[in-house]
Amino acid sequence: MRKDVRILLVGEPKVGKTSLIMSLVSEEFPDEVPLRAEEITIPADVTPERVPTHIVDYSEAEQSDEQLYQEISKANVICIVYSVNNKKSIEKVTSHWIPLINDRTDKDSRVPLILVGNKSDLVEHSSMETILPIMNQYQDIETCVECSAKNLKNISELFYYAQKAVLHPTGPLYCPEEKEMKPSCVKALTRIFKVSDLDNDGILNDNELNFFQRTCFNTPLAPQALEDVKNVVRRNMTDGVQDNGLTLKGQSTFSLRFSLGMRQNIRLLDYSFPRVKIPPDCTTELNHNAYLFLQSVFDKHDKDRDCALSPEEVKDLFKVFPYMPWGPDVNNTVCTNDKGWITYQGYLSQWTLTTYLDVQRSLEYLGYLGYSIIYEQESQAAAMTVTRNKRIDLQKKQTQRSVFRCNVVGSQGSGKSGFLQAFLGRSLQRQRTIREDHKSLYAISTTYVYGQEKYLLLHELMPEFDFLGPDEADLSCDVVCLVYDVNNPQSFEYCAKVYKKHFMDSKTPCMLIAAKSDLHEIRQHYSLTPLEFCRRHKLHPPQPFTCNTSDVPIKDLYTKLTTMAMYPNIFHLCLPPHCCVSLRSHARLRCTCASKRCAYCLCQKLLTLGLLRSVKAQLRRVWNGVLINHPHTHTNTPTQKHPHTHATRLIPSTLPPKLPCFSSSRHLAQVDSKNSTFWLRASLGATVFAVLGFAMYRALLKQR
Repeated sequence: MRKDVRILLVGEPKVGKTSLIMSLVSEEFPDEVPLRAEEITIPADVTPERVPTHIVDYSEAEQSDEQLYQEISKANVICIVYSVNNKKSIEKVTSHWIPLINDRTDKDSRVPLILVGNKSDLVEHSSMETILPIMNQYQDIETCVECSAKNLKNISELFYYAQKAVLHPTGPLYCPEEKEMKPSCVKALTRIFKVSDLDNDGILNDNELNFFQRTCFNTPLAPQALEDVKNVVRRNMTDGVQDNGLTLKGQSTFSLRFSLGMRQNIRLLDYSFPRVKIPPDCTTELNHNAYLFLQSVFDKHDKDRDCALSPEEVKDLFKVFPYMPWGPDVNNTVCTNDKGWITYQGYLSQWTLTTYLDVQRSLEYLGYLGYSIIYEQESQAAAMTVTRNKRIDLQKKQTQRSVFRCNVVGSQGSGKSGFLQAFLGRSLQRQRTIREDHKSLYAISTTYVYGQEKYLLLHELMPEFDFLGPDEADLSCDVVCLVYDVNNPQSFEYCAKVYKKHFMDSKTPCMLIAAKSDLHEIRQHYSLTPLEFCRRHKLHPPQPFTCNTSDVPIKDLYTKLTTMAMYPNIFHLCLPPHCCVSLRSHARLRCTCASKRCAYCLCQKLLTLGLLRSVKAQLRRVWNGVLINHPHTHTNTPTQKHPHTHATRLIPSTLPPKLPCFSSSRHLAQVDSKNSTFWLRASLGATVFAVLGFAMYRALLKQR
């Protein structure tokens, strides 16, 4: 919008140019009128458009032709004033003033003209019959106003229309020569109609029409006014009204007539997007309201209710866009059905991907769909959430993010693309049908980690990617997946070099994937085997993977990757080589161990209590004394010659497998039998409690 408006009044002498300006300023007809009024500036706060307005008068008696030409070149709009009771002044409009103005302005940037018929108080008839042919002849004329400086009739309206001619010109909307709306105007009105058509039935009912009226013209319509609108459209178009609602043609006709004829304040839906600054180590995600809005858009265009968008439905959805935002690679980036159509989950995943990678583009897309208008938000930025700094998440050992990025690294032909497509539920046979130019380097879908739905974004890095370059954006991920081909002896070496150079000292968790595990495994040409490499660098063992199956590939690996991304401080812990098998099998629940509240951790705490250790020690001493003082107790047993073996079987399983040597001290021979019974019962009770705790842990592990 312009910062100011400059209005120039021209015309024959004695037609009332100066009187119009004086009456506007003083709000009364002046007793004495000077030859020329000085330039007047109306402040922005007293104008309807909130724009400063400069009003300039012209006097043939006081100004030269050169001064007139300069004023014409500086004017934004020119009012040609004539007297309604003076035919000569009307003739001068076409014979002198319009040609003069056209000669002094460029053809491509003509100044809008307004015909002003002053002194309407002196006649009883209107001059419009004479003026209408002139308006039809000259397309630069915006409108014609009859007024009276003496009676103050239409004085403020005159200058208001002059402002509107500059701030809201009709040139971009309507082509007078062809009597049609311009293509850009048709496109804009079509977009407004599509956004206002909330049920997508091609007809604006009363509620939708009122929404359109309130949105575009900032004025709701009363029920009777709605009926009047429909009647006007019926009279002008045969197919403008259908099922008591406005069609696209009817809405366009109504919009054009309402904005041009009645000169109301039309507001095209604003889909400009704000700039959002993202701090380092932060990401962007859609919030709950944004997902609800996108869900409503999906339901609006899913006409066959099959929870998928066909190519025709996708095209219909993006009719409000100036271009098609999704290419054929999108179908290989998100989940699709058996027909290759984007499912509801895939639709939301693509929006999540766009927001994560390019938040400005996502804001632009939401603007095209009318998010801020429909949800009555100040801008589309209300749909975004900027996540907390990743370093703070590591310090607090928890995250509130919902989208996690995994960079997939591997040599050429190692199976990276198959790993990405398997995440979308596609087997190797289905992957072979993908065209080369439709392939995507991204794959995104949802996984569930302990009942929470999270998005995992897989990004395939090409082998020629320059890790040594200054661009570290592709390395700022949440988890790294190193893929090698078990059937290619040269494949693992690339993964080992990349890990040692870039990730060995980083805090990013890594997982090694042994791809194509259905093939024969060949020894890798590297100093260490993949398993030995993982042990040396304290990584999880290589995870076998294959997508050469008849069934849909399982998603256990992707769930593990998401869990590692959610809890990097836990999964990056270095495990010593002598860790027990139970702790390694518990790796799936390490994240819950961070809170020290899972069943496994509670059992570990119980087994490490000082009381339980003292019980074990007392039990050993008591049992040793029993064996020494009562050797005949086992004379009838099959293991009489091997009391140590029999005694070990009676000891609870929670005791360490290696017991200290039995002592032959004399003081153990005098052990109190009551004390022995007490400690024996206490140890057995603790053992039962520990066994029940481990059983609960195994049950919870199986459920998760």
